[in-house]
Amino acid sequence: MNISENIAKIFSKIDEASAKVGKTRNDILLVAVSKTHPVEKIIEARDCGLYIFGENKAQELLQKYDKVKDVKWHFIGHLQRNKVKYIIDKVDLIHSLDSIPLAEEIDKRANKIGRKMPVLIEVNIGKEESKSGIYEEDVLEFAKQLTNFQNIILQGIMTIPPICEDVNKTRDYFKRMREIFENLKLLNYDNFDIKFLSMGMTNDFEIAIEEGANIVRIGTGIFGSRL
Repeated sequence: MNISENIAKIFSKIDEASAKVGKTRNDILLVAVSKTHPVEKIIEARDCGLYIFGENKAQELLQKYDKVKDVKWHFIGHLQRNKVKYIIDKVDLIHSLDSIPLAEEIDKRANKIGRKMPVLIEVNIGKEESKSGIYEEDVLEFAKQLTNFQNIILQGIMTIPPICEDVNKTRDYFKRMREIFENLKLLNYDNFDIKFLSMGMTNDFEIAIEEGANIVRIGTGIFGSRL
């Protein structure tokens, strides 16, 4: 299949999953994960109607930023503090806030350019040593610490669950994320605007939508295997 056909297939699956929970495609943000894929493919995807692209390395984002017009960029990978200054004015959402030192750097850099930076807390829902993120039992306390940063807007949470052969296990991780998300929405702080639950990728985004995701991050399903 080509990119146009891939996107049509993904949208069809989003429609079906959304309908099961009383939503529509318009309720779901599709982030096309463009990491490792060339500019030409990103432009082709844009021309097929996609407008949000996700990168996980600052250097790669910088290489693509000026070459692809009329799109929005999300930073979806582990963000090193020394890279924040390069992307702070280029991305609309950082999906991977996972420490207070990183929050301090984001806040400082956002203040320098006079913006409020939207972020998601990355949750390590499976407590995997190989992954970054805040453990689920620590998320609310971590979130409260973010009230100290006036140039950060907390907009929700993100996760990449463990790979599971058992679909019910994957669903359980997503259910737990939904619980955290709903609890976060109960917190009323000036710099909180809790509205995004980012979870679900090519192999599990339909389950994620059924369990409450309103951002899904899809790369292989759109662009094919990574280069």
